[in-house]
Amino acid sequence: MNSNAITTRYPGYDVLNKRDTPSWDPITRQVVEERLSMSRQPRFFDLAQWTAATALCTCVVVQPDDRLAVPVAAMLDARLFEDQGDGWRDARLPPLRQAWCIGLAALDAESQGEHGLVFAQLAAARQTALVEQMQCGKLRAAAWQGMPSDLFFSERVLHDLYGAYYAHPAAWSEIGFGGPANPRGYVRLNKNRRDPWEAIEATAENAATVKRKNTRVR
Repeated sequence: MNSNAITTRYPGYDVLNKRDTPSWDPITRQVVEERLSMSRQPRFFDLAQWTAATALCTCVVVQPDDRLAVPVAAMLDARLFEDQGDGWRDARLPPLRQAWCIGLAALDAESQGEHGLVFAQLAAARQTALVEQMQCGKLRAAAWQGMPSDLFFSERVLHDLYGAYYAHPAAWSEIGFGGPANPRGYVRLNKNRRDPWEAIEATAENAATVKRKNTRVR
């Protein structure tokens, strides 16, 4: 193994070091704390939906194993509980809550029809295969109620799950994001320029130096 190999593009960087610095204002701190302390118990989904949603999140959103996982399913459930829509939707899809209820039930129905087990009970490889069929629009059981499975995948599964993932501070550290621009703002917006409170991206040659610098980023 190459001793210079890097496992993260932003070694040493932790966005939570900005908690008590001028980078974040009280409102930002409150939002971040709410996301960090989010309940892992569903408030919108019933048990069957929650089980399917949790399995789907694990299947679709592959997370690093060297840190605590982002609670994607819990963030999705919270969004549905609060009925936080996008402000728009594809006319071929039902409203947000209805789309998810139909989609999860249909995924379980497809799984039971093909394997005799609900989606969460399948081995990982079979879950992936079923999701790939959904992505290609090949799932057309009556349980979909006319909702195109490929559209559900692209407009709801990918959009909502990755939207949840990258709304969490753990993912911010992973991509070197410093959080909301308020109150400091981002000034150096041209290509290959960064503000001093932004993380530095590492290469195999400079990883050690960058790690030391990123631990001081506030």
